[in-house]
Amino acid sequence: MLANGSTIKGFLLMQPIAPYFPPMISAIQRAGPRVKPPTAYELSGPILDEEVEEVTKWIEEYKQSWPKTDITLMSNGWLNKVGWLNKVSKKEFLNLLAYSPKGTAFLSSKDVSGTKNDTNFYVRLYDQIVEEVEDKHVVQFITDNAGACVSAGIKLMDKRKHLV
Repeated sequence: MLANGSTIKGFLLMQPIAPYFPPMISAIQRAGPRVKPPTAYELSGPILDEEVEEVTKWIEEYKQSWPKTDITLMSNGWLNKVGWLNKVSKKEFLNLLAYSPKGTAFLSSKDVSGTKNDTNFYVRLYDQIVEEVEDKHVVQFITDNAGACVSAGIKLMDKRKHLV
């Protein structure tokens, strides 16, 4: 993939760097011309549905371990510059993840574009996510080092004394 996200003849240039790309090409070569790629419908329909079901099942099993292990919540903000016909717009997102010894799970991504991202905003958001995953299972909350996030973390620890 080029810096602007473009492709050459529909082929993402970052794919050869991915660790699974060379073994995939080798497997295709071994299988030969009889390999039939899935259709767009199969990828966006039944195959996607199966993957969503499998991931949902894994996350439910993962959540069952929380009472024994507790979790660390993590948030990370990022900016996506989207360009289309020489117009560039910026979208801001905040990803929320849960970590436990069993692994890390993506919880949600919030589009925070156009919001006033001050300390109070982050306190409300962080407090909401702690409630959603059940306060008693959260032992710490890791944020990025933006000033408002750090301040929000301090306020959240003041409110929820068990957090570090």
